[in-house]
Amino acid sequence: VCSMGNSTSRLYSVLAKTLSSGTVSQHQDCLEQLDSARLDPLDPKDLLEECQIVLQKRPPRFQRNFVNLLKNTASNHRPIRVMQWNILAQALGEGKDNFVQCPMEALKWEERKCLILEEILAYRPDILCLQEVDHYFDTFEPLLSRLGYQCTFFPKPWSPCLDVERNNGPDGCAMFFLKERFELINSNNIRLTAMKLKTNQVAIAQTLKCHETGRLFCIAVTHLKARTGWERFRSAQGCDLLQNLKNITQGAKIPLIVCGDFNAEPTEEVYREFSNSSLNLNSAYKLLSPDGQSEPPYTTWKIRPSGECRHTLDYIWYSQHALNVNSALGLLTEEQIGPNRLPSFNYPSDHLSLVCDFSFNQDPDRLL
Repeated sequence: VCSMGNSTSRLYSVLAKTLSSGTVSQHQDCLEQLDSARLDPLDPKDLLEECQIVLQKRPPRFQRNFVNLLKNTASNHRPIRVMQWNILAQALGEGKDNFVQCPMEALKWEERKCLILEEILAYRPDILCLQEVDHYFDTFEPLLSRLGYQCTFFPKPWSPCLDVERNNGPDGCAMFFLKERFELINSNNIRLTAMKLKTNQVAIAQTLKCHETGRLFCIAVTHLKARTGWERFRSAQGCDLLQNLKNITQGAKIPLIVCGDFNAEPTEEVYREFSNSSLNLNSAYKLLSPDGQSEPPYTTWKIRPSGECRHTLDYIWYSQHALNVNSALGLLTEEQIGPNRLPSFNYPSDHLSLVCDFSFNQDPDRLL
């Protein structure tokens, strides 16, 4: 285990355990070891400092800026910051994804883990939605719970991570929200169906109450089927998710935010289904374009043996009748990403994180 510095010995102890943990069979042992430590809250600044000590031999993290999108911010309430990110499952990054331009050294979990945490800590989301999480029990749950988050994990039934030797268990979707800001009203783990068949893809949908405003809203995270040729399958999964969300939100009476890696370009049917849904959803990152109608040119960029893959696959959808997008985090430029693309020594995943600040519309009775 790398030296984590000696300024915060209790924090070092927890991080050391998360770094050295092994397979899924050890999860219960790890949780028992961390029970007493997790009772003490962590200061995000301390955790960020410890991560930076581990990463001191790596290049500095990329700088990204928020773009203000709402001209008149009349709300007296703090915005709700939502972060969406496919963090790249460790087992897939090392054993299946074949990033031919990424050195294996850049994928070492001991350091890549700290890059992921550094990215999260840099933006301090109120709600964090992740895909491809295969270190939930030994890393993200014990650490983020001590930062004040309530944590939920739903693994894929047949995770491809389990095919990789020395894996850390199945990957899945995870959701985290700050307990000081929200109360959990309802939680649903959804196994998506397609053509009436249960699939390997999942979603989490939680109804939260904002302490400050008293308003209810639903937040969902999902990860749809990957690969070319599965467009109809993704479309069916999207329809199933939308139907579930219609039921949960009582037909859009409860505002909705949906985060996910849809594995679908904006030209696909599943994208049109979300755009045209009766839930009245809009894609937040379209608002960064000059006309507010175009998605970013890419949210993932990698090089595999088959060639360069540059796609827009990740989205944050929101109820445009009930929510405003105050600001959105700008994407990395091609120059920042560099010729070897992602992941890299600078950036831990092949997908970019998306971050938006939302506020409630001041007219809660506004019609759809």
